Amino acid sequence: MRFLPAVSGIMVSGVISMNILLIEDDLQLSGLVADQLRSRGYQVDAAANGEDGLALLRQGRYDGCILDRMLPGLDGLTLLRRVRAAGVETPVLMLTALSRTEDLVDGFETGADDYLAKPFAMPELLARVDAMLRRHGKQAARLSAGDLTVDRASMVLTGPTGRCTLTRRELDLLTLLMESPGAVIPRERFFQAVWGVDAPVGDASLDTYIYFLRRRLQTVGTRWRLSTRRGKGYLLEEAP
Repeated sequence: MRFLPAVSGIMVSGVISMNILLIEDDLQLSGLVADQLRSRGYQVDAAANGEDGLALLRQGRYDGCILDRMLPGLDGLTLLRRVRAAGVETPVLMLTALSRTEDLVDGFETGADDYLAKPFAMPELLARVDAMLRRHGKQAARLSAGDLTVDRASMVLTGPTGRCTLTRRELDLLTLLMESPGAVIPRERFFQAVWGVDAPVGDASLDTYIYFLRRRLQTVGTRWRLSTRRGKGYLLEEAP
């Protein structure tokens, strides 16, 4: 089953050539996940059983894979063990209804790059896919959301009426926001992704950079605004 990228006002430019293999036997869940990935610019191939998933993943042409552990015919662990033995290094996010520590350890030892327990929140799944691809150097060179575009290499932000150069911190913060437009990003997520878990950084530093980013958005004349959700975090949303 082939899912083609949708035409949308919000997309991740540059990720559109990136291919994700989704191996999930729950067709309703598979359709929902594929639609969300598609809306972010990914191309998605879907397999509903382990044998089909193994044949596709062995081709080695995917940038990432989402793999259900419990599959008919061939379970996810056996599938992953076989492709790793064959030298396929495609990063894999494993989904599972099993949450015991030993189950997680089995998955990682078999070759999974990340693990997500069912049921899961869709924003967390998308964030984990993005993070997994970034760790493997497979992130897009350019990100776009509506009339807003950022070039990661040159660290240049472009909008309808202008462009400006971002600092590294501003780029990292804006990347998180643009990867999930319309979704609230918790403050803790910014600290973890941009400064690191143990970095001695306080709320005042994050608030200062958010202020800087708001000025950058005004400079380039975008319709997007950086909004605050008190007690939750920040989100990038289009002005009404």
